[in-house]
Amino acid sequence: MFKTRLISGIVLVALALLLIITGGNVLLGALCVISLIGMFELYRIFKIEKEPAGVAGYIAAIVYYLNLLFGFIPDMMMFVLSVLVVLMFIYVFSYPKYKTEQMLAAFFAVFYVAVMLSFVYRTRMLPMGTYTVWLIFLCSWGCDTCAYCVGVLIGKHKMAPKLSPKKSIEGAVGGVVGAALLAIIYGFVFKDAMGCTTQTIWFMAGICAVGALISMVGDLTASAIKRNYEIKDYGKLIPGHGGILDRFDSVIFTAPIIFYLALYFIK
Repeated sequence: MFKTRLISGIVLVALALLLIITGGNVLLGALCVISLIGMFELYRIFKIEKEPAGVAGYIAAIVYYLNLLFGFIPDMMMFVLSVLVVLMFIYVFSYPKYKTEQMLAAFFAVFYVAVMLSFVYRTRMLPMGTYTVWLIFLCSWGCDTCAYCVGVLIGKHKMAPKLSPKKSIEGAVGGVVGAALLAIIYGFVFKDAMGCTTQTIWFMAGICAVGALISMVGDLTASAIKRNYEIKDYGKLIPGHGGILDRFDSVIFTAPIIFYLALYFIK
């Protein structure tokens, strides 16, 4: 299992490197596909992955990504309300086909998966996005790795025993500190290429520390949904890791946070 997980992880990192370095429409298209797969995994829990409610969610995600490319929606609240109205239309005129929680899930997945993941692309498109986009992964996957190592070595106090028994407070602290240290190392390595000051690097470290905290919430959120519906993994797409949502659960929460923090604090 460890060997499979390691190989899958290396392949995943290689693909992430390729897509993010390329950026532009390639990254946008890849995120759209990843979002659709993640939505399918979530919809499958609620048994709407092939139903009209699920299809409406997929279409909404595609429209959202097309809007990022072409900008044809003048106000995003119009998009939110349109998705809600369409889903309520399906709910009412197919009654009693769907339960209320199924329609809530159809609406939730569009924003929880598709919209939040799109911030990887939006961060990449910032003025310093070529470099700041990597903070998303430093404070999600980096935090994961550091938290795991510290937790295994010295973890004693459970952070959320009912939700995730293996996670410890010591591991959480190690994850936050580790993410900040990774950001500092990353900042000094690419300082000249970024043309930034030492102060900016400290901002990056602070951003990664905050992002690491949020990434844990993302991880635990995905775990809570799985526990509520008594499933081990969202899917089997990534050997040793599970599905898209199993691997990108922390990235989903971290990406928007890094985008807004980078937008205002990294110039």
